[in-house]
Amino acid sequence: MIAATKKIAGGLVATALVLGVAGCSTSGPAKPAGGPNAKKGPAPEAAPGSVNRLIGDGSTAYTGAQPNVRKPQKLKPGEKPPQFVVFSWDGAGEDSQKLFSHFREVGKKYNARMTYFLSGVYMLPEEKRSLYTAPQHESGRSDIGFGDVQGIKDTAAQVRGAWLEGNEIGTHFNGHFCGPDGGVGTWSVPEWKSEINQAKSFVKSWKTNTPDLKGMDPLPFDYDKELIGARTPCLEGQKNFMLAAKDMGFRYDSSGISKQIWPKKTDGLWDVPLQLVPMPGRAFDTLSMDYNYLVNQSGTTTQGDPSQHAYWGEQMREGLQQAFDRVYAGNRAPLIIGNHFESWNGGTYMKAVEDSIESMCTQKEVRCVPFRELVDWLDAQDPKVLEWMRGLDVGEAPKEGWTKFLTAGPAAKPAATAVKPAAEPAEEESGEE
Repeated sequence: MIAATKKIAGGLVATALVLGVAGCSTSGPAKPAGGPNAKKGPAPEAAPGSVNRLIGDGSTAYTGAQPNVRKPQKLKPGEKPPQFVVFSWDGAGEDSQKLFSHFREVGKKYNARMTYFLSGVYMLPEEKRSLYTAPQHESGRSDIGFGDVQGIKDTAAQVRGAWLEGNEIGTHFNGHFCGPDGGVGTWSVPEWKSEINQAKSFVKSWKTNTPDLKGMDPLPFDYDKELIGARTPCLEGQKNFMLAAKDMGFRYDSSGISKQIWPKKTDGLWDVPLQLVPMPGRAFDTLSMDYNYLVNQSGTTTQGDPSQHAYWGEQMREGLQQAFDRVYAGNRAPLIIGNHFESWNGGTYMKAVEDSIESMCTQKEVRCVPFRELVDWLDAQDPKVLEWMRGLDVGEAPKEGWTKFLTAGPAAKPAATAVKPAAEPAEEESGEE
């Protein structure tokens, strides 16, 4: 399937504040993942009393309400908001590196539930590639390849287990086309709707398309209802995607770029973008994604100088920690972190992410949750309170405390104090060291 040689990076758009343009880079040879702390065990079963009603060809099924999720509660007057952290994975799939299964175990160990943006073509076998016709491309074309029986089997098992554990299954769409020549940034609203429908169809019909797997358990959800959010390839095409998505049951998008402030709605969808976070030792911020740290460290190669791997991973870990610290003690804006199941630069970014999950998700008042749970919580709040909190800048905490700040209301904003200022961005074009 997603043999490791076919997976690619989701990326970034060009901006003076974020160094490097995220593109597509093929992985090197697959390496085993895991570690001495990785737990092993069977996937959890559906919630007691749930039903199992097959949908379509039995690739998916309705099994009742999703277990292991936390219902949203409205903030009480003057109540300090929790610190949300969302760890998300672009193009999620299980390949020979076994990183999907590994991070499920990491999540269970440190009480972190996440969002997995599944690429639809990872559930479509190579021999059925003609079933996919990307907008502005011929049938059977994909810049990240397609699946095979083993890969589809493994990915289906991981998706099933992840959902039952309370994680979210979003979409990273299909062929991952970037750039001006038929890339997603050039697609019209109708073309985006076609891409979305095809991404859904490959998840909803993987048993038909892979007959050898008909005996497997179905995915335990109705994907038409489960799918409420996405991140676009290379963070391109957000505007037309959101226009299409709002008519198709989506509730959020995470393809944008923002500083660390509270999110808002755009065109009826929650806009919960990747964020500008510190690049320790450098005079600029980068995006809160493993690929963007890589671009600023080893440029276009995903396997740079081995002597720098440990330093690069520590640079990312420290950058994410600084980003966490300034919201945790400051404006409490949700921290959004994007990743890929890749062993770039010796797997140093995977270690940085794992270390970040351990250090952040074990803190008091911190909730490491999927996007779905975050937007459920946002929807449960008073819009005026959310807008009031959006007035707090990066690293800015209410000077007189949260109780006075949130009970004062938007009529008279009290003075605030900066806990830790954001790094000043530099007008540079290259992130190479």
